Amino acid sequence: MNPQEEVNAPAPQPAVPPQPPQAPRRRRRWMGSVLALLLVVLVGGAAWYLVQRANGDSAAAPGAGPGRGAPGGGRPMVTVGDAVARRAELPVVIDALGTVIPATTVTLKPQVSGTLTEVLFTEGQMVKKGQLLAQIDPRPYEQALMQAQGTRQRDEAQLENARLTLARYQTLLSQDSIARQDVDTQAALVKQLEGTVMTDKAQEGTARLNLSYTRITSPATGRIGLRTVDAGNLVSSGDATGIATITQVAPIDVQFAVPQDRVADVLAAQRDADALAVTALDRTRKSELDKGRFSTLDNQIDTTTGTVKAKARFANAAGTLFPNQFVNVQLLLRNVPAVVVPVTAVRTGANGDYVYVINEDRTVTLRKVKRGQATVGLMAIAEGLKEGERVVTEGGDRLQDGMAVQTADGQGARGPRSGASGPRSGASGPRGERGERRQRPPQNP
Repeated sequence: MNPQEEVNAPAPQPAVPPQPPQAPRRRRRWMGSVLALLLVVLVGGAAWYLVQRANGDSAAAPGAGPGRGAPGGGRPMVTVGDAVARRAELPVVIDALGTVIPATTVTLKPQVSGTLTEVLFTEGQMVKKGQLLAQIDPRPYEQALMQAQGTRQRDEAQLENARLTLARYQTLLSQDSIARQDVDTQAALVKQLEGTVMTDKAQEGTARLNLSYTRITSPATGRIGLRTVDAGNLVSSGDATGIATITQVAPIDVQFAVPQDRVADVLAAQRDADALAVTALDRTRKSELDKGRFSTLDNQIDTTTGTVKAKARFANAAGTLFPNQFVNVQLLLRNVPAVVVPVTAVRTGANGDYVYVINEDRTVTLRKVKRGQATVGLMAIAEGLKEGERVVTEGGDRLQDGMAVQTADGQGARGPRSGASGPRSGASGPRGERGERRQRPPQNP
């Protein structure tokens, strides 16, 4: 080629990369959207199917056959517990926590010092008043008594001699043979010796009393506790613990607290009745320990607790009440005739207390009531309920006014109800092309 032609030839163009096709990208984007939409539809259909199946299972549950759904709605029937309102004597009681207190508590303390020679009781023994329980060595006190007796006898002899001398002086004075001063001096001596003899008698009595204190006897009838000293030990009147403690357990008292708001009721009940009955229960309130009578109230209110101390006495013949035992106390004030229902039948809402009354057609009606006195299991209805009406006691949290119910014995609502008869939806019949169960049309009863 000519060099001149090579200079005039055009420069070569750079290579342009090929453009990717647009159709495959749009197709993949469209297919992803379709798959996402199908996934949402499948999830929604599955959720709808499960909900419908759950509703069908509830409608076909035991006791939800033909004629047992909610009126006009086909909803499942609620099984409830029921009770009949009746008229009864409702006891008005005050419940309190009490402490068993012995009627008498005595600590055996020696009145004189000496060696304890004998212990004549067994720990935990029931003892009687006046029973000999222990003996202190009496010999020192016997000697002290003999010394006091000798001193008294000596002074009594001197007094007798002084009186005879005074009588002779008075005779000589009447004969004007002695001075009056000598007579007066002798009379004063007689008075002095009389005082000495009186002191000697008192000392003799003290020695005799100390001797009697060497015999330690029971001052009350009751149960004796554990002894704190054994025979052979030296005891004295200043010992704080003593020898043992005696508690009177029959009869026995129970002390409990009454709220200050109930003091007027207790006083009124005391005026109306001769004696108020009191029952002592164990800590679980299942076992009755003993029955007793109310004794009295304290004379003032405890400002820290707002209660008044009260006391009741129990015979405790069986020994079921033990000193310092905690018991539950029920003080019966009176019996009130009233229409009563179980406590579980009364509920409290935004508008006050109410009950569900079961009508003749087995539907329920919400009825407002007014509470009265209550016990552990029963509650009096002052207003809103009549004797003989049936009320719901269990399952009321799932009810609404007008719903149909069935009781625990399996009795449902009376009469036909639309949409509640026939086999359960989706429970029988041939399946469709996609496996769903066909629903049979409702059958007229």
